[in-house]
Amino acid sequence: MFQFVTKQQASEILNMSFSTLKKYRLDGTWMEGTHWVKLNSRCIRYNLELIQDWFHNRQDPIAHHRAIDLYHASLASNQKRTKRKA
Repeated sequence: MFQFVTKQQASEILNMSFSTLKKYRLDGTWMEGTHWVKLNSRCIRYNLELIQDWFHNRQDPIAHHRAIDLYHASLASNQKRTKRKA
């Protein structure tokens, strides 16, 4: 299960400053909708599992893209629908 956390939680868990979180978000290192989401103009949430995977796989982007693919496949919008019997 992928968990989205506040900037305070992300900063504490990842041991990163708020400005570093913002830098990676704004410079395109982390993708909106994948590594982070914007709920409104003042509310950002970070995908903790994917960012931790990014830390471990910064030198192996192919491995990190596998984690991204797994995340996208896990979304309810990407699940196969079962046909209902009439």
